[in-house]
Amino acid sequence: MAEGEDLVDAAAAAGIEPVELLVAGENVAPALLAEVSSLAHPPRAIGVYRRGDLPRGARPVTLALWRVADPGNLGTLLRSAEAFGAGVALSPGCADPTSPKALRASMGALFRVPLADFDEAPGRRVALVPRGGTPLPELALEGEAVLVLGAEREGLPEELVAACDERATIPLPGSAESLNVAMAGTIALYEL
Repeated sequence: MAEGEDLVDAAAAAGIEPVELLVAGENVAPALLAEVSSLAHPPRAIGVYRRGDLPRGARPVTLALWRVADPGNLGTLLRSAEAFGAGVALSPGCADPTSPKALRASMGALFRVPLADFDEAPGRRVALVPRGGTPLPELALEGEAVLVLGAEREGLPEELVAACDERATIPLPGSAESLNVAMAGTIALYEL
C-alpha cells in the first residue's frame, strides 16, 4: 500500500498499476482515507499494489541484507541501491519492504529496484564487517559483486561471514565503533 501522491506517481512511472486507487474526494471520503492511513497527516491518495508486480532480478552489484529488521533502514538502502544502480537481496527476517515505513523511506525506489532472495544474488560475496576486513577503498572487485550487510545490532553471524569470498571494512578514523547499516551500505555502494 502506497500512501501519498508521490508514491502513487512513482509506481505509475515504473509502470506498476494499482489493484485499487483511492483518491480523497473522488472515489472515497477524505475522512475514510484518513482512517485507513498510517500517516499523521492523511494523504490525498492511497494505491494498493500486488507484491508480484514489483521488479525482480539481479544487477551487477547487489546489497544482500541479512535480517535488517528496521523498515526505515531497509527503505533507505533501497533508495541508495537505486541511486547507485544496485539490486537488493533480502534474507528471511528482514523488514517487509512493502511496509508503509519502508516504502516511504525508499521514496518509491521499491518500484524500481529489483529484489531477489538472499541466496539468489549472483557474484562475489563480500561481507561488510566492522573490523578486520580489507579496507573498502582497497578492495579490488571485478565482475558481479554482492555486498553482504548484517542486522542493526547483531551484524553478520560468523558462519555467514566465513561463507563469503571476502571481508571488507569501512575505515573509521573517528571514535565511533560502527555505522548504522543504511549508512554503511550507502558508503559501500559509493566506494564500488
